[in-house]
Amino acid sequence: MKKKLLLILAMVLALSLVLAACQDTNECKHNFVDGFCTECGQADPNYTPPTNYVLPTNYPKTASEPTLMLHYKRASEGDYLTWGFWIWKANGGEGSLYNLNYQDDFGGIALYPLSIFGATTADTLGIIPRLQSSWVKDVDADRMLDLSTLTMDANNYLHVYLTEGDGDLYKNPTDIKYAATAAFNTATSVLINAKSPLKTVKVLADEEVFLQADAQSKTRVEIALPQEKQNVDVSKKYSAELEFADGHKAVVGVSIIKLFYSQAFDANYYYDGELGAIYSKEETTFRVWSPMSTKILLNVYQNGDGVETPETVEMTKGEKGVFETTIQKDLGGKYYTYTVFNHTYAKGMVIVDPYAKSAGLNGLRGQIVDFAQTNPDGWEEVSALPYDRKELVVWETHVADVTSSQTWNGTEDYRKKFLGVVESGTTYTEGDVTVKTGFDHIKELGVNAVQLVPVFDQANDESAMTFNWGYNPLNYNVLEGGYSTNAADGYVRIREFKQLVQAFNGAQINVIMDVVYNHVNSANSSNFDVLMPGYYFRYTNDGALYNGSGCGNETASDHSMFRKFMIDSVCFWAKEYKLGGFRFDLMGLHDVDTMALLVDALEEINPNIVVYGEPWTGGTSGLAQNKQAVQSNGSEFDGYGQFNDQMRDALIKGGMKPSTERGWITNYSSVSTSDVNTVINGLKGITNISLKDPNKTVNYVTCHDNYTLYDRIVAAGIKDADTIRKMATLANAVVLTSNGTTFMLAGEEFLRTKNVDGATADEVHNSYQSSYKVNELDYSRKIVNADMFANYQKLIAFKKTCGGLHLSESEIADNYVVTSLYSGKAIQIEITDGNRIYTVVHANGTAKNVFVNLAGCTLYLDTLGIDTQLTETTEIAPYQTLIAYKDVISE
Repeated sequence: MKKKLLLILAMVLALSLVLAACQDTNECKHNFVDGFCTECGQADPNYTPPTNYVLPTNYPKTASEPTLMLHYKRASEGDYLTWGFWIWKANGGEGSLYNLNYQDDFGGIALYPLSIFGATTADTLGIIPRLQSSWVKDVDADRMLDLSTLTMDANNYLHVYLTEGDGDLYKNPTDIKYAATAAFNTATSVLINAKSPLKTVKVLADEEVFLQADAQSKTRVEIALPQEKQNVDVSKKYSAELEFADGHKAVVGVSIIKLFYSQAFDANYYYDGELGAIYSKEETTFRVWSPMSTKILLNVYQNGDGVETPETVEMTKGEKGVFETTIQKDLGGKYYTYTVFNHTYAKGMVIVDPYAKSAGLNGLRGQIVDFAQTNPDGWEEVSALPYDRKELVVWETHVADVTSSQTWNGTEDYRKKFLGVVESGTTYTEGDVTVKTGFDHIKELGVNAVQLVPVFDQANDESAMTFNWGYNPLNYNVLEGGYSTNAADGYVRIREFKQLVQAFNGAQINVIMDVVYNHVNSANSSNFDVLMPGYYFRYTNDGALYNGSGCGNETASDHSMFRKFMIDSVCFWAKEYKLGGFRFDLMGLHDVDTMALLVDALEEINPNIVVYGEPWTGGTSGLAQNKQAVQSNGSEFDGYGQFNDQMRDALIKGGMKPSTERGWITNYSSVSTSDVNTVINGLKGITNISLKDPNKTVNYVTCHDNYTLYDRIVAAGIKDADTIRKMATLANAVVLTSNGTTFMLAGEEFLRTKNVDGATADEVHNSYQSSYKVNELDYSRKIVNADMFANYQKLIAFKKTCGGLHLSESEIADNYVVTSLYSGKAIQIEITDGNRIYTVVHANGTAKNVFVNLAGCTLYLDTLGIDTQLTETTEIAPYQTLIAYKDVISE
């Protein structure tokens, strides 16, 4: 056995970072030996290793259950104690860090039962080799392991082999020696890379020879395509027969992914017509784009779920790879799927049409929709309200959060549903105080836009819903059935969502939809992947999925047909559901060209539509950085905006900042000049030095991600209840007196918290898949914080009606003057709004002996309610916001 000496510091870091391998300690009683459990491999948190510690070789000969054995070869054998694997179930969460806990002559071993990951042999795991002490990775791309492709040995082990710097996974060491990749390098050549010298290469198209070459003992061979073969038929299966110099033979698939970026591919296959189920009472035409497929069957069902033999029709393949068929009868309300056959899915795969506009239970059958049958009375009079994006106050919520608390007190059947969100007349009473809840609360607050976290169809059980934010897309053009009163009837979800939009419209509130086009719940076997394997997602040169979303895949907005899908999709939502805007999740994964075309198309439907997104990615993307819709490329944003996380961080150090850090509002002992300058820029609608247009910024301090405002302040170590309330009010007072779009998380107006009984620290910080209880809006807090709610009402009304907060970039200098007072202890804003001049003063916790001249002014708002007298030397208290005004008589 080869000796590997332990660096004590590295091991301590490893033990501090590794997460519990057993998700339920009752599953394993832990027999710790040499720092690891011999049953499940979990590290012993109380173990202090000797200085000559080595990884054990005596792993159990037989596993008691299906167990993954990852064999990892690195150049330096001393690395095995400092490296580990970040592993997650593709559909099951963020993952955990797992040590290498054994070794053999090949290298280090990570040995863990599949149950540790909540997985079975039918699941897919994501694997990232990384340092235990930091996020330094072996390679940028994630390795995705389809466990169903592995063969379990007689001892219950599933063996997988990895080597340093190689993004592939192997079933045995021999496969590594003779590993090779083959791909169309461009539209004019095929490139073969092998780990061992090659003798000959033969490329086949289906079973016929397409290209061949003498490799001359090289490991890299590029074969040019003759002119007559450059118009590649993507419906054929391409493979490479390789003969190595030592006589070994192998066959590898030839990737066609790079062809998808070529002008020739778009010339041959881009289709600009209407796709999906195109309905009329006389007939329905079905069109689906799938150039790689050889046959597609249309299956028509009577119902949205249940056992049923469908009516099946074979579709005809036409130009641009579009399959089409028309059925001449009224199919309104019926359901359909496609069975797709191509070289990847030779036996056929049943999928839902990506263009389906509704679905049955769990989104497993698309629906043919007669939209005239889904309109509530008066729907024709509904239209998105023509707000300037800079006058918007956006209130972000999950559908269920509005009604899941027992303090809501509405119709039980509408709880956590679309209809519950807009049910009027609900109240909560405590003692002799009664407050409005739900829809009436939102109207009373006074916001003019509500952003709903994803309401499209998600990968979940609609008959037994559990809490999820909804960032697990299944069918993009379909509403989530779990929010309707009948998930099996696709018309019900449409009608009830339209009732929601209609009710908000009647209250002068636009609905903004949170969209997640950057990834799908699972790329493998998704409807996109089945129709066009390799086309709709971004891949590394090794053929692994890029994971810029952090969810196992990222879609390719820069591919023309996914770009078309995104544009078609948002236009459908905007037109059919009369939405006021869209918020793009991880917008940085979309290219700026697609975003520009998308906004242009939306503005033809609604010139005032608001579009904004997160100007970042969730990991390393396959899209070139200069094409990403990220903050550094903000000068290219045309007609859409982005979240100003810089202002957020200057105010409260939110996001992923350590909870111990404090910003201008939460730091009561000193003032950071940098934070003050960033806040001043944010007030003017400036995101960074190159992005100064208020039309391109969304100012906020909290959203559904990370902590609520109350919980972030508490996490920073602030314990005094009164101070917390003042800080929280001040944070959004700054936001609501800024130029640009303003945005707030639902419930901040009454100091919402997720730190409820039983909530874990992780749930309080990020409750994406937690419980309804953790995420609910508890309206009892509205009673406790009634004065806070009143402050928010006045601030929101001020933001909506003050023209000096709706300025363009060119108007800022003359009408909106921001000044730092007393070395940043206070910030003063002079706002010109017609014949009225407002003075706004915000003071943080260091504001002692701070005075401003407010002589002759009329008080609009004092957030502390201390009856401040407005004089030439008005004293400003810590955490106070004062808004006062003078009317100027024009000559």
